[in-house]
Amino acid sequence: MLPRRVRVGYGLGSVATGTFGTVPGLMLLPYLTDTLGVAAAVAGLIVLLPKAWDVVLNPIAGRISDRTDDPRGPRRPFLLRGGLLLAACFALLFAGPDLGSTALDALWVLVLFVGCATAYAFFQVPYVAMPAEITDSYAERTRLMTWRVAILAFAILLSGASAPAIRNAFDGRAGYRVMGLVVAVILVVGVVGAYVGTVPARVGRATAGEGTLRDQLRVVAEARDFRLLLTTFVLQALATGAMLAGVDYVSRWVLGDKELSTILFVCFVGPALVLTPVWNLVGQRIGKKRGYIAASLVLATGACVLIGARSAPHALVFVATALVGAGYAGAQMFPMAMLPDTAAVDARRTGVNRAGVYTGVWTAGETLGLALGPGVYGLVLALGGYHSSTTGGAAQPSSAITAIVLGFSALPAVLTMVSLLWLRRYDLGADVVEEALTP
Repeated sequence: MLPRRVRVGYGLGSVATGTFGTVPGLMLLPYLTDTLGVAAAVAGLIVLLPKAWDVVLNPIAGRISDRTDDPRGPRRPFLLRGGLLLAACFALLFAGPDLGSTALDALWVLVLFVGCATAYAFFQVPYVAMPAEITDSYAERTRLMTWRVAILAFAILLSGASAPAIRNAFDGRAGYRVMGLVVAVILVVGVVGAYVGTVPARVGRATAGEGTLRDQLRVVAEARDFRLLLTTFVLQALATGAMLAGVDYVSRWVLGDKELSTILFVCFVGPALVLTPVWNLVGQRIGKKRGYIAASLVLATGACVLIGARSAPHALVFVATALVGAGYAGAQMFPMAMLPDTAAVDARRTGVNRAGVYTGVWTAGETLGLALGPGVYGLVLALGGYHSSTTGGAAQPSSAITAIVLGFSALPAVLTMVSLLWLRRYDLGADVVEEALTP
């Protein structure tokens, strides 16, 4: 059993992953459309392209960390290097000077966001690879992920609720600049906490895989259960990415008050602080796969209720969003606990440690899904005729309001339900994993 210091220390890395996974998806699209005046479709593309770069970079980062020989472990040095660079780039992302041109302002955002994405790859991939190496226990990984998801939920709640509040406390770009600095500090706390907290963790000693990166990616792609789990998770990342991107727009144009974005976001994330341990108990009783399916159904149900947000009372919108959040808690915890199972079973069966490549592919998929969410949401806005502006006050046609609602509700509901077509075929239950890992 892992000591609590390691569980908490490892979980602190989720302060960084949760913050960076949330704030750009929540704030960057509105910053581009309603402060810089970038057209919705172009803004969606700017949000998407740096994350698409990560799809290429993440497996490379995983292979590099697999082949790193360091007394601190093959992963931990990357936590500090990648994480601190991420914080610096993020502070600069929203700190751009007024360059007198929408195109130049957009270019600044694109270049800095690419820098953020690059640094994040070299933090996130080694970080996600660590559980498969610091414990061999199927149950212990679930406990480890319970700590991680609980801290992740807190980090998402803290950063996601404070970011719009800080922005709203100042006028125009100044609000975004202050917000960027505060979020960068939060990133540093998570990075340093994970690095220091995992000092007592066991260091994995399996030999890194031979062959080219393409050879190892082919092996991972042929791992049936990993492939099914990844497909499910990517589709759901796309769903939640679209919902995050829609929070600011729904608050402003559907609920009629941009100040409500903080409340709406808290309803989305807050339940995870309470329900993550509950989902852990559910997983212990019915298994990770069935627990994941149950959480996904709860998420989809809440999203379906939100289809009527345009005419529903505010209270119902908040309750339905909280229902989405209840499902989101489990839909984050279970796949995170299932991923190390797939990598560890492969390592024990083959004698080759491909944890970094596995998690590189995984985080590439997650990153793509979370990036596609705002990108697709921006496209939905464009199809609805959304009007961008530099003041955020442009009147919107009825079609744009409809697009705002459907991108926030129907789109995530459909994506979540479709994802279950892959999850239902996943076969790595507790009995299979324990048998594979028995010496």
